[in-house]
Parts: sequence; C-alpha cells; structure tokens
Amino acid sequence: MANQSLTIQNSLKEGERLDELHRNGYKIIQDKNRFCFGMDAVLLSGFAQVKQGEAVLDLGTGTGIIPILLEAKTRGRHFTGLEIQPDSADMARRSVAYNHLEEKIDIVTGDIKDASSIFGASSFDVITTNPPYMIGEHGLKNPDEAKAIARHEVLCTLEDVVRESAKLLRPKGRFYMVHRPFRLSEIFCCMTRYGIEPKRMKLVHPFVDKEPNMVLIEGLRGGNPRMTVEKPLIVYKGKGEYTDEIYDVYGY
Repeated sequence: MANQSLTIQNSLKEGERLDELHRNGYKIIQDKNRFCFGMDAVLLSGFAQVKQGEAVLDLGTGTGIIPILLEAKTRGRHFTGLEIQPDSADMARRSVAYNHLEEKIDIVTGDIKDASSIFGASSFDVITTNPPYMIGEHGLKNPDEAKAIARHEVLCTLEDVVRESAKLLRPKGRFYMVHRPFRLSEIFCCMTRYGIEPKRMKLVHPFVDKEPNMVLIEGLRGGNPRMTVEKPLIVYKGKGEYTDEIYDVYGY
C-alpha cells in the first residue's frame, strides 16, 4: 500500500487528481481546471466495437480516457491516442504508465489535421473520436483555454476529423463518433462525401420525455448505403438516478 501511494504521488502534479474508472482497477489522471472527461466519452467507449487483433486510433484523445477504456473492454491489439494539447497528452501518458499499459497504448502529441501524415494512410482498423461540438467561436471567451479547445472548433473542424479518418482507415474500417444531434445533417453529408458510409446510430436522451442531446454514430469506409437506427439510450430514470444501461456502460 505504501509503494502504491508513492507511485500515485509521483504521477500527479499540482491541481491533478486520480479518478477511478471502474474497469480492471484502472485510474486516470485529470485536472479539474482543464478538461475532465464526461459521459459522452464513456458512452462512445461502450458503443464502439473493437474486434480481436484490431488497431485503434482515438482522435483528440484528451487525457486518454477512450483508449484506456477500450483496452479494458475489448480485445484490440493496440490503441493510439492523438492529442494536440501537450499538457493533456502528458496526463494521458502518465495515466497509461500508471496503469502499466505502455505496451498496449501509445499517446502521440499532434494535430488532427496532420493525422494521416503522422501515421500514414490505411493504418487503422477502427477510429474513435469525441470531437469539439460547437461551431467556430460561438460563445467563446478565451480561445486558448483548454476547455474551449475541447468544446469548440478552434483547432479543427468536423470536416478535418472525417477527412483524416477516411485516409487513416483501412478499407472497410470502422469510424465511431459521439456528437450533437443538431449537426446530424452536416455529419452525414460530410461522412458520405469522404467515403465513410453511416451504418449505425443511437440517440441519447437525458430523460425519456426529453429530446436527445447526444448521438452515437458508426460509419464504414467504403460501405454500402444502409443504416440501422438503434433503440434510444435513456440516461436517467429519475432525478440523479441512472438507468440500468448507463450503469452497465460505466461498469458499476
């Protein structure tokens, strides 16, 4: 126990905390003053399907939450996270090291717009992404702030994400994204323009009587037109009380 406490202290910097992920005993380093992962990342990790032996890339990985969860939940061969913000990438690397996952997960500091140049064409079987949802600088107060970069299309756009994914995926490779329903028309047009056919969609509702505030999408590089709309996911069955499906995704 003393050795473990020492390891934890050596992994953390001022303002950081270590959060439990409820999967394989894994933990993740976060800083509440920057950007902590939310339910959208966890839901994406539950929606994405990774087969045995596949190579996975997470675009805009932040502090590495999606690669770490996918390593815990799937039998993928290797997982890579690409993150443009050096501080977030550093936290992700330290979380990978803390969980002894250095042989399974790589964290690369780089720009999504350059992803195909960094990794090479047709390098991955699966791509996941939880990109910025908000268009341009609408409502932005500080474009340099870490949270703003994560939420707004300051450093990359939806088209950047889809274009690079189309280059990076192997033929019939799968693309998984969580986004906002108000941009669905734009999302589908962009995906089909770059040869990623929408194949599966699940809407996420905060309550059964509320409109959806998230959408989970699967696309197939070079796929044929035909999409399945899955049963909606309801987050809360009462005030502060998750549905059974949410508890299952989180691993409680």
